[in-house]
Amino acid sequence: MNKNHVLLVDGMALLFRSFYATAMSGYYMINSKGIPTNAIHGFVKHLYTAMRTYEPTHVVVCWDMGSKTFRNETFQDYKSNRSEPPEQLIPQFDLVKEVVEAMDIPNVGLKGYEADDCIGTLASQYDKEANVSILTGDQDILQVATDRTTVVLLKKGYGNYAEYNPTTYYEEKGITPDQIVDLKALMGDSSDNYPGVKGIGEKTALKLIKDYGSIEGILANLDSLTKSQKKKIKEGLDMLYLSRSLAAIYCEVPVDCHLDTAVLNMNHDKVRAKFEELEFKRIDQLMTI
Repeated sequence: MNKNHVLLVDGMALLFRSFYATAMSGYYMINSKGIPTNAIHGFVKHLYTAMRTYEPTHVVVCWDMGSKTFRNETFQDYKSNRSEPPEQLIPQFDLVKEVVEAMDIPNVGLKGYEADDCIGTLASQYDKEANVSILTGDQDILQVATDRTTVVLLKKGYGNYAEYNPTTYYEEKGITPDQIVDLKALMGDSSDNYPGVKGIGEKTALKLIKDYGSIEGILANLDSLTKSQKKKIKEGLDMLYLSRSLAAIYCEVPVDCHLDTAVLNMNHDKVRAKFEELEFKRIDQLMTI
């Protein structure tokens, strides 16, 4: 059994989730310097809870680096429906990376790529010499689940997770993780703002993928589809292929984070000093979640 266990963390997913958990009630934890820290505090709680739960030997946190990626060059409207981040969250973007750095955990991100692309890239590198767990709230990353890479989706509260590998995902959805891209190509993704095939929703898309296995399988059997489905797919072919390229996580990002640099070995005094600087309360309780 491999002793190495890497926890890959979607930093943005944790940070946004933590921000909105308290911001909805107007609680931003503004310290004496006038800096909101609610998102960072929640991020730290999620991270410590996951580390205690999964006991990783290595940890890496991945980040989006700006709102534009190579997908915007392919499709200008990609994620154009996203609003600007709230002003109380903006100063926390850089500060949370300082916190991760104080924990001696690598921050990984590259302009032009999403955190998911970096996670997918590192997971494909690490799973040759380690078991990998991906901590996120974003289901897009499910497509990279393998026998060695488990996706851990955050549920409500702290320490509540839904874990997926190819077997558990198939048991729940009836398709495999590597079929997710074709599923999303058909149905689109309103969150990421690409349409898929107009008029084909999740239920129909899932049935077609189950029946024919892939986009290529569907196209090879167009005459077996209903007249309406056939018409929609033939008319939406360009957007089908475009949506598939947008849905696929790119696993060849030129990021370099050698496993040796990700060994979990925190200097607790350094971490405590950073938490005190941010004026976190009940620091001992926070660090031992």
